[in-house]
Amino acid sequence: MNKIKILWADDEIDLLKPHVIFLEEKGYDVTAVLSGNEAIEKIGEQKFDIVFLDENMPGLSGLETLQQIKEKSPSVPVVMITKSEEESIMEGAIGSKISDYLIKPVNPKQILLSIKKNLDSGRLVSEKTTMNYQQEFRNIGMSISNRLDFNEWVDIYNKLLYWELELEKLKDRSMEEILKMQKNEANHVFCSFLEKNYIQWLKDAENAPVMSHTVFRKKIAPKINNDSPLFLVVIDNLRLDQWHAIKPLICEHFWIDTEEAYYSILPTTTQYARNSFFAGLLPSEIEKKYPDLWLNDEDEGRKNMHEPELLESQLKRLGKDIKPSYNKVLNQSYGRKLINDIPNMMQRPLNVIVYNFIDMLSHALTDTDIVRELAEDEPAYRSLTLNWFERSPLFEALKNIAARKGRVIITTDHGSVRVKDPVKIVGDKTVNSNLRYKQGKNLSYSAKEVFEIKNPAEAFLPKVNVSQAYVFAREYSFFAYPNNYNHYVKYYADTFQHGGISLEEVIIPIVHLQPK
Repeated sequence: MNKIKILWADDEIDLLKPHVIFLEEKGYDVTAVLSGNEAIEKIGEQKFDIVFLDENMPGLSGLETLQQIKEKSPSVPVVMITKSEEESIMEGAIGSKISDYLIKPVNPKQILLSIKKNLDSGRLVSEKTTMNYQQEFRNIGMSISNRLDFNEWVDIYNKLLYWELELEKLKDRSMEEILKMQKNEANHVFCSFLEKNYIQWLKDAENAPVMSHTVFRKKIAPKINNDSPLFLVVIDNLRLDQWHAIKPLICEHFWIDTEEAYYSILPTTTQYARNSFFAGLLPSEIEKKYPDLWLNDEDEGRKNMHEPELLESQLKRLGKDIKPSYNKVLNQSYGRKLINDIPNMMQRPLNVIVYNFIDMLSHALTDTDIVRELAEDEPAYRSLTLNWFERSPLFEALKNIAARKGRVIITTDHGSVRVKDPVKIVGDKTVNSNLRYKQGKNLSYSAKEVFEIKNPAEAFLPKVNVSQAYVFAREYSFFAYPNNYNHYVKYYADTFQHGGISLEEVIIPIVHLQPK
């Protein structure tokens, strides 16, 4: 292995001879020079792994030398060493993209730590992260095998996502396959848990997790007041891991007040989950109470046209005598218009913003080859979400709201899952087209491969005919028809879908934010 090469520029380098010897004994190759000009000359002659640079030297100053070094070799890490603690010098060095900043007198161990931090941190972090996950692997596995409640499942999912995101940062991919297997096991057990408890949760909301039809009453309505405006931002199809991807950008402008998760109802689709969210009712209850505001799968027309009316009705039932603003953003131009409307929205106690981009993105991942290639796996999907959000009118709107001291709740209606395993199903032409749930009469399928609800009424789902049933895909499966089966499977495998049962679709974020 080649020695790490260090360039050290200091007009008092002779006084630092013990430091140089210490580093050479540790196996480093140190080139010592007395001035900035000599340092620039050496940088032009050979490659160095790291540069230590005295800030106060005769001739070229440390900052002037730093600028020329960066012009010649922009990627080399430079550590500035100075006697001065003046803020202006520190700011100048940091603005010039130094990698570290040390105050004289420095000791050899400080130098060694700086080298390891800048050159060896990747390996050290990788080894530590891998070791920590190996220790946690057993704990998570034991927890999954226990009889977890709905709150504990949220904790397990958050732990799995934490390690997924941590391992994703490493160059070493050896642990990713192990984590994937553990996540698959967790999803398998979670689906069984949900199937066992789902109907009872709907019958007894007080002993159930917060769900689509109770989340507004329990988590949002208590935050509405006339003292400061509240912005409810519903990002359609936002998974918990995608929230974690955009969270660092959000935290530049907001404090996180509470960061929680709730459970989407079934089917985990906009038509069912988001209507329930705004109505505060389950689908069959909406159909009975507001027949003019509900469309079934087989009905013509858009299925979420009446969210403002459903929301206003829920607010009245909750004793909130207010008129909220409601904006559904379907394109960039409307998103930009929304930014201009924020000053007026600050006058209302509640402002609802529904953003459909991520849901449109997940559909594009299925239908458009080039977009599909951009998000071929989970990390790429998160990255695509982050890249969109960072440049989106939504982020601009949130920054504007924070600057005006508006409070924000970010949430969603359901998540999505990357499907892999086809499950055969047969139905007539009236069966809905969703790949993760089917509803209709005379459905034919293997009961072992699905979660079936033969009596829709007990799951508070609309029932159009006597023999109607609902079936839901579990984990990473999707429904495929026998006709042209191979083509269908090849086309939809590895796409992101929603409507069924998985950790990714069901457990979703709700975050309360306070402006900084």
